Amino acid sequence: MTHTVTAMLGPVPYRVTLSEGTHRWLADLALPETGHAGPDPHELLLSSLGACTAITLGLYAQRKGWVIEETHVVLNILSEGGTPHTTRIERDIELLGALDHEQRLRLLDIANACPIHKLLRGTVDIETRLMEEVADDA
Repeated sequence: MTHTVTAMLGPVPYRVTLSEGTHRWLADLALPETGHAGPDPHELLLSSLGACTAITLGLYAQRKGWVIEETHVVLNILSEGGTPHTTRIERDIELLGALDHEQRLRLLDIANACPIHKLLRGTVDIETRLMEEVADDA
């Protein structure tokens, strides 16, 4: 499955409009002159992991017939950098529902297998190309 998102920076400094073709959302940097209309890029990254974690746990629990009333996922980027470059993300999961200890441990394993977790834990190669400029004949 291919996932495509387009990011466009318009006239408002540092405010980016994002779209996957159907939905539109914003990202920006919180600056006094522009305000704060959306999450910053780090928060977007964390939201992807949080959403994937909660959805994956919900799907698994539903398939098993386990009742989870609510799932809360809190994420923090604790460090970036170092040699070799290492980023540390802390993820705390709270599961509200009638789950026993063994079910909770299994759900922890499942959280660590969500697709975005696997993507972030693996090797990510980013190929960047500069698109050709379109001439304005007008």
